[in-house]
Amino acid sequence: MNRYITTPIYYVNAQPHLGHAYTSVIADTYSRYRRLCGDHVRFQTGTDEHGEKIVEAAQREGVPPREYVDRISAEFRATWPLLDVRPDNFIRTTDPEHVRTVQDILQRVHDNGDIYFSEYSGLYCRGCERFLTEKELVEGNCPDHLKPPEKIAEKNYFFKMSRYRRWLIDHISDNPEFITPERYRNEVLAFLREPLEDLCISRPVSRLTWGIRLPFDENFVTYVWFDALINYLTGIGYPDGPDFARYWAGAEHVIAKDILKPHAIFWPTMLKAMGLEPYRRLHVHGYWNVEETKMSKSLGNVVRPRPLVEEFGVDTVRYFTLREMVFGLDASFSIESLVARRNADLANDLGNLFSRSLSMIAKYSTTVPAADPAGRGEGDDELIAAVERMTAEYWRAMDGFKFHLALKAVWEVIGLANRYIVANEPWVLATQPEKEARLHTVLYNLAETLRIIALLLRPIMPGTSAAMEEALGVEHRLREATLETGSRWGQLKAGATINAGGQLFPRLETARKKRPKNSGGKKKNAQAAAAGKRRRSSGKELVDIDDFLRLDLRVAEIVAAEPIEKSRRLLRLTVRAPEERTIVAGIAEHYQASELIGRQVIIVANLKPAKLMGVRSEGMLLAASQTSETGDKILVLTAPEKVVSPGSRVG
Repeated sequence: MNRYITTPIYYVNAQPHLGHAYTSVIADTYSRYRRLCGDHVRFQTGTDEHGEKIVEAAQREGVPPREYVDRISAEFRATWPLLDVRPDNFIRTTDPEHVRTVQDILQRVHDNGDIYFSEYSGLYCRGCERFLTEKELVEGNCPDHLKPPEKIAEKNYFFKMSRYRRWLIDHISDNPEFITPERYRNEVLAFLREPLEDLCISRPVSRLTWGIRLPFDENFVTYVWFDALINYLTGIGYPDGPDFARYWAGAEHVIAKDILKPHAIFWPTMLKAMGLEPYRRLHVHGYWNVEETKMSKSLGNVVRPRPLVEEFGVDTVRYFTLREMVFGLDASFSIESLVARRNADLANDLGNLFSRSLSMIAKYSTTVPAADPAGRGEGDDELIAAVERMTAEYWRAMDGFKFHLALKAVWEVIGLANRYIVANEPWVLATQPEKEARLHTVLYNLAETLRIIALLLRPIMPGTSAAMEEALGVEHRLREATLETGSRWGQLKAGATINAGGQLFPRLETARKKRPKNSGGKKKNAQAAAAGKRRRSSGKELVDIDDFLRLDLRVAEIVAAEPIEKSRRLLRLTVRAPEERTIVAGIAEHYQASELIGRQVIIVANLKPAKLMGVRSEGMLLAASQTSETGDKILVLTAPEKVVSPGSRVG
């Protein structure tokens, strides 16, 4: 199928922010997903460069409008590669071809009798650059810009939008997927229950010159929406270009909810007046809020995409926005929540599954081993069935713009695969030659699971997906495979050379408040020293029950492990008990980091934090110590006999 996927063209009265980035990442992800499904896709974005707010912004900077729009449009164009957004076309409303197309359409609609001249008095919002009805106001203010509109009376040209109200109601009612999610479809239908006013489509040159002149009256320029919306036609060669004939029937627009009315009412009626079929689908998303308020330049709470990408990486930003926002609803942004997603989902879950799986393959098999039928065992069927179920759920969710559910399905399998490692203990199988078939089967299943996960992540985190496929030695034919063919189990070639080096997502340090310095004086320091001396004693000193009960011993699950740079003995562990904390443990000479993920241990949870090699440690692991026949010290971690809930108390 042919698909034409668009973002709105972004208004260049301000620089790119997270809201623009999210819309573009959504459209890029959906475009990549449709290509993954085997569709032919044309993906377009661009900039909207006419109107009063552009003139005002240029005047504030003391430059002509043309110079101003050239600079801001270039900033938008430069932002998309940072986010790995790859449109097939970038359109500007100042492009000569677009100007000609707008004028041709205006002339045609005028000649058909759908444009007339009249005087109008109404409430005009300069932020929206349109007239508002009384019903749209909230406590007398524009709901988006939180300011009262101005009352303006002037002569202008109008488009007979009211003529197409009944047709539009019927079209929306007969095509349930025309506007998604459903809540916005219902919102538009509710609006259309009231009489529909005609649309003002011009501004007098006496008030505004920066715009496209009406072909039938040089004293007026085109109102911004009748100019801007036509970009969707200009960009694919309307009226007689081959791309228009090929792609328009598959047009899908991605927008934010603040421009729902222009896209769901103005645009379809304009197309009807032109004699064209409307677009196929309109996908509407919510706002990114900062401290419960919509992000906007006027409110001073804008988050810029470039610093986010530079600090956290492009795929972290793409993943966070797609996972955090339920498409259609508003979502809250904070650096803390982004770091939490990065550390929990990407570093702990995906990153550790990937690194320890490849490390074990490299250590125990060198290349991807063949799955041995004689080595089938417990958990294999469950894992394979879960991978197949994941693909089906992912497919349905992505089709329905439920990106958070698609990722949820993937992460459920990541969690299952991590538990599969714990249950099968490849490090133990590797010590038993008679279990070689089982070891190879377990390792192959992990590699194949990761290959299919990488395939599904291709539209969402393209760089991570490519790195995973490269490290797994995935053949070129599979890297080019569609979702249907590539997701079939068992296609990873045995004997493929793997590259186990590096981490996909190193954990990020979260900001911590500085603790006040100890002000207890010499007496407290002496008491602490004495207590420390008792802790360092040979263990022969007797303690009463009250002393013992002061220790908070708990079961913890290790969710991440990595060596500490420049230390031979120390590992940095992230444990869950049930909250996450960091513990530095001197066990690197006795355990490999990849072997520890998923293990349960006993920790002292109320040990005072301390810094070791610059890393804050918030607890202590308990381990048994003994001396081998060769005189070497051996540490064995203590653990509950059976798996229990992380955070369970010991004692």
